[in-house]
Amino acid sequence: MTAKADWKEVVQELKDQVRVLKDEKAELQSSVKEKESALKRTTQKLENATEDLDKAVEEIEELKKEKDPVKE
Repeated sequence: MTAKADWKEVVQELKDQVRVLKDEKAELQSSVKEKESALKRTTQKLENATEDLDKAVEEIEELKKEKDPVKE
């Protein structure tokens, strides 16, 4: 009977370990989703800033052309 009791303990310990691993997996997946969302937001901010910078450069170039027209 001792061997049977030992096996039950081993099986219960394995079940507990599987449960812990599932919880850890869920936590890691949640963390990855949070980081992906933060990365997406940051990428969008960068894209917007780049567009704003491009528009500003174009406006500066237009103003320079208006100020100093090329003589032909």
